Amino acid sequence: MTGVGMAAAGMASASMAASLIPYPLGTVVTGLVQFYVLLIVAWAVLSWFEQGKGGFISEVYGILDRIVSPYIDLFRRFIPSAGGIDFSPLIAIIVLQVLLRILV
Repeated sequence: MTGVGMAAAGMASASMAASLIPYPLGTVVTGLVQFYVLLIVAWAVLSWFEQGKGGFISEVYGILDRIVSPYIDLFRRFIPSAGGIDFSPLIAIIVLQVLLRILV
């Protein structure tokens, strides 16, 4: 193995050793976090549209709201909306990504 290859192998093993979650579980956790981020984005986009009673989009939004709102509400307490724009979903996604980088 060349010096570059050994250095790369050493860096890979160091990054694996620094992981707080074992590799197979880390893959599952990463997938779940990415799926939850997708739910947050879908919820935020659907919130821009008027929700009619009994429509398909209204039902999907209601389901997403029950899943996403408890987490988003943690950030809404501390982050005021600026000019009618709610930045709490963005901050919530950033926090999830940072925690994911720390844990996995």
